[in-house]
Amino acid sequence: MLTIQNYKKVESLEEAYELNQKKANRIVGGMMWMRMGDNGMNTAIDMSGLGLDKIEESDEEFKIGCMTTLRQLEVHEGFNEYTDGCAKEALRHIVGVQFRNLATVGGSIYGRYGFSDVLTLLIGLDSYVELYKGGIVPLTEYADRNYDRDIVVNIIVKKRPVNMFYEAVRITETDLPVLTCAGVKFKDTGVCNICIGARPGRAIVVKDTEGILAGGINEKSVEEFSTFVKTNVPTAGNMRGSAEYRSHLSGVLSGRALQNINRD
Repeated sequence: MLTIQNYKKVESLEEAYELNQKKANRIVGGMMWMRMGDNGMNTAIDMSGLGLDKIEESDEEFKIGCMTTLRQLEVHEGFNEYTDGCAKEALRHIVGVQFRNLATVGGSIYGRYGFSDVLTLLIGLDSYVELYKGGIVPLTEYADRNYDRDIVVNIIVKKRPVNMFYEAVRITETDLPVLTCAGVKFKDTGVCNICIGARPGRAIVVKDTEGILAGGINEKSVEEFSTFVKTNVPTAGNMRGSAEYRSHLSGVLSGRALQNINRD
């Protein structure tokens, strides 16, 4: 049961930051994932009045405010066009529309949950996290960090010409995923990112350390890289699937991703 002693709707990021330095206080980023952990808190910090619930698009980037809901991101025309519809595909299966109207992007990114479709979607792109005190850091770096008391202010996605693919395997339609996969081809460099999440650990970008894709994406390199992913991506078992099943899926989905992003 979620127990809250006090509630404070803050008037500035500084006020939110100062309150958040006390371990018993927590920022309520939509509150929808708070049942995943210890739910007792002294003060619930509400940042909904700070204007951070918008997606700003410029020629260079998308700036996604931390209080932007998953539903806003799911239906944003510009972001869906940029991601080849992957934003909608990644988010539409998360519980239900009512849930996505409340859960925030900032809450999902700060949580860095292993099962997060949001993290898998964004980590393969050229994405950054803007922290109130810590500045702007790559999302890949932030995802590896331990939790601290800094505040996620914005998620920034740098615009580059990309082809993108997203797929998740679920036992039932609105269940947490067994495995997630995002594939991104940066057309300006030809570099391909394959991101595997719900391992059930946090999403990671698979590095082509053996140069399998250096000669381009073709039938042989797809097969070899799929085997590389299956063999090298760490997986574990839980109630939704075994480690062996997840490893098999990681190979299948990464191969499918490469085939889909290999287009002009």
